[in-house]
Amino acid sequence: MNNRIRSNKPGSSTNVAGGMKPATIQKIESGLTAVLSLTGTIIIASDWWWFPLAAFLVFDLSLLGYLRSPGLGAAWYNAIHTYIWPAVLAVTALICSTLSPVLSTWLAIIAFAWAFHVGVDRMLGYGLKLPDAFTHTHLGWIGKDHGKRGE
Repeated sequence: MNNRIRSNKPGSSTNVAGGMKPATIQKIESGLTAVLSLTGTIIIASDWWWFPLAAFLVFDLSLLGYLRSPGLGAAWYNAIHTYIWPAVLAVTALICSTLSPVLSTWLAIIAFAWAFHVGVDRMLGYGLKLPDAFTHTHLGWIGKDHGKRGE
């Protein structure tokens, strides 16, 4: 018997191959990313362990786009809440490590803080935003709309 169920809905609530929901898998992965980011910060600069926590809300300034429109808010939010930029900073930190160890360390700490933020957000269900509503993400609906919109 084939127990594989397919769904094209974002954040589909169906199990895949009899296992966990895809959104649940992404939330677990994101939680692990947050833990690894905090661990990385502690390893490279133990005195700065608190930096990812202190900088946490800075990345949410991208929410200001929602003051203009849901579409612009989603674009700004998604531009910041991706792992691309922390990865670019981390690679830059590695490239700079011999030329400027201090700069390299700061770039790495910022990359870890950024990845920590994205990881925690995704772990809590705040996925990439869709342009129709703040509460509609690639992981499904969040907040008061959770479960009400045909998931």
